[in-house]
Amino acid sequence: MSQPPDTPGRRPGADLGEHLSLLRRRRLLLVGGLVLGGTAGLALMRLTPPAYTATTQVLVAPVGVQEQSNQVTSRQREALNLDTEAQVAQSAVVAARAARALHVAAPEPVEVSVPPNSAVLWISVTAPDPFAAAEQSKAYARAYLDNRRESAQAALTAQQQAVQAKLKQVNTALSQVVGQLGTLTKGTAEHTLALHNQSLLNRQAYTLTLKYDALRTVTLTPGSVIGEAIPPTRPSSPSLPLHLGSGLMLGLLAGAGAAYARDRLDTRLRTAADVERLTGLPVLADLTGPREQGLLHDLASAVVAACPGTRLLVRALPSDLYASSVAEPLAVSAPLTVLDGSDVRDLARAHAALLLVGLGRVRAPEVAGAVRLLARHGVPVIGAVTADDALPSFVPAPDPRAHHPLGKLVATGPDPDPRAQTPPMQVFHPRRAGDPG
Repeated sequence: MSQPPDTPGRRPGADLGEHLSLLRRRRLLLVGGLVLGGTAGLALMRLTPPAYTATTQVLVAPVGVQEQSNQVTSRQREALNLDTEAQVAQSAVVAARAARALHVAAPEPVEVSVPPNSAVLWISVTAPDPFAAAEQSKAYARAYLDNRRESAQAALTAQQQAVQAKLKQVNTALSQVVGQLGTLTKGTAEHTLALHNQSLLNRQAYTLTLKYDALRTVTLTPGSVIGEAIPPTRPSSPSLPLHLGSGLMLGLLAGAGAAYARDRLDTRLRTAADVERLTGLPVLADLTGPREQGLLHDLASAVVAACPGTRLLVRALPSDLYASSVAEPLAVSAPLTVLDGSDVRDLARAHAALLLVGLGRVRAPEVAGAVRLLARHGVPVIGAVTADDALPSFVPAPDPRAHHPLGKLVATGPDPDPRAQTPPMQVFHPRRAGDPG
C-alpha cells in the first residue's frame, strides 16, 4: 500500500524492518512468486534435452623449437604458455582436423581448461550422446597433438634450412679466402689479414656445423594423452540444483517486485496498522476483533486526553458506517460535546475531530482528503477509531450523579449553544435510508 500525498505517515521501505513488514503483508505474492519460479525451473529442466560431457587430459611437453615462454607465477609454474596452448586447442585448424578424423561436417564445440600449477589441458566436449562426446573429445586431443607436432616440425625444418644456408655462405667465403692465400706473399699485411679472415670463417663454420647437427638430432615430443575420455554414465545437464535454484531466485525477485508494486498501488485500509502506516493518524482503538475488558474505557480516556477543547466532531468514513451492536458500559463520564456534523455549524464550532474508519471499506486517499478538509477549517484530527461493518453503541455507566452517556459525548457543563448538544445515542447511529424520521 502506498501513502497518499500530503500525509505525515511513513512510506514503506525506510529500513530493513519496513521491508520485512512489507513482505509479510504481501507474503502471498512472495510465496506465489517462489512457487511459480520453482515450477518454471523444474519444467524447463524437464524440457531441456540431456547432454553428456566427456573429458580427455593431455600432458603438454615442451618441443624446444620456437616455444611460447610463459612467466612463472603462483598460478602457472610451467615454462610453457598453456593459455596459448588452450586457445590453439580450440582453434578452427584443430577443429577441422578433428572433423576429418571423425568423418563429420562439424563436431561439437570444445572447451579447454588449464588446472592451476600444471602442464595439463582438459579437453571437454558436450554432446547429446555419451559415446559421441567421448569420441569427439579424443579426436580433439589427437588433432591438437598432431597439429602441435607438425607446427614444431615445420619450425625445426625452417631452422635447419636457415643454418644450412648460413653454413653454405661461410664455406663459400672460406674457399675464397684460401684461394687468396696462395697468391699473397707471406709476411705482408694482405697475407696476415687473409689468415685472420680464414680463422674467423673456420670458427663460424664449426659453430654452424654443431648447431645444424643439434637440430638434426632434436626429438619432437608435443605431449601425450594421460587420461582417455570415457562415455559418461550421467548427463552433465540439465542440472537440478542449477535450474531449481535459478527458478527460485527469479521467482523470489519477481514475487518481491510484485509485492512492492502491489503495496504501492493498493491504498485500501484493511487493518489498524494500515491506518497508522498510510495516514499517519494514531489509532485510539481497534473495534474489529474481540474487545478486551476496559477497551472502551481506555478509548474514552484517550479521547478526553487528546481533545484540546470541549467540542469534538465525529466523522465516519464511509458515511454509511452504522451501529448495530451494544458495547460494555463505560465507567467514566466525558466532559465533551460531540458533534456529528448534521448541523451546518458543527464544523465551525468543533475544537477537534475523531475519525471512525471502516476497515475494508475506505482507502487512504479518502482519509487524507477528510484530514485536509478538516485542516482547512482549523479542526485538528486527534486520531482514528477502526471498526468493520458496525460500530458499537456506548451506554452510560451507573453513577449517582447525572451523567450523559459517552456515546453521546455530551458535556456536563453548560454549552454556549444548546443546539450544539447531540440527541442521545445518535452520534454513532447515523440515519440510514429508509429509517423513519
